[in-house]
Amino acid sequence: MAQSDTVTRILDTAEVLFAERGFAETSLRTITSKARVNLAAVNYHFGSKKALIQAVFARYLDPFTVRFHSALDELEARHAGGVIPLEELLETMARTVLEVPAEKHSLKVFMKLLGLAYSQAQGHLRRYIQEEYGSVFSRFTELVRKATPELPDAERFWRLHFVLGTVIFTLSGLDALRDIAEKDYQEHVTVRDLIRRLRPVVVAAMNAPLPPPPAAQPAKAS
Repeated sequence: MAQSDTVTRILDTAEVLFAERGFAETSLRTITSKARVNLAAVNYHFGSKKALIQAVFARYLDPFTVRFHSALDELEARHAGGVIPLEELLETMARTVLEVPAEKHSLKVFMKLLGLAYSQAQGHLRRYIQEEYGSVFSRFTELVRKATPELPDAERFWRLHFVLGTVIFTLSGLDALRDIAEKDYQEHVTVRDLIRRLRPVVVAAMNAPLPPPPAAQPAKAS
């Protein structure tokens, strides 16, 4: 078997198993057994389980970063240095996510992996994503900051993560949502239909009024 075929088989298998079972719960031996390769092949091609996890993410994030930088270049050129509306920024990100060519598996698998990266103790992965892909996300965040000048930085941080959580939950549960829509509402929903419906919700979330400050607690009697 050619080297590229071995690497692809390992990555395809690891991607599905990580999404189904989690990072900590999936051993290298389980991956090699399912991929029908020996453990030495993983060590040779990747060096460690951490490096394999990072390589799984790189298959999506490498093409996404290139395309997203290009899409943001086009947006900035179209607006000639002016403020880009929030809706256009979010639409551009969603469109770029859908355009990224997945390898063997689907967008919903990657969304499950992305959710696990934040919910499980994978500090090395968050550092890796920040180091390798932080520039494009920082660029996007800065454009969102200009589009939402009324939001304090901390509030913007939370809202962006609320939006990210909504997107991850929706796209990672795509099959179940489609089944419900078809059974209960007789709707056949494509991913693009879902993004079209999701867009006004996340825009409204980003533009929602600021929450009131917390009420002052009464002083305790001494």
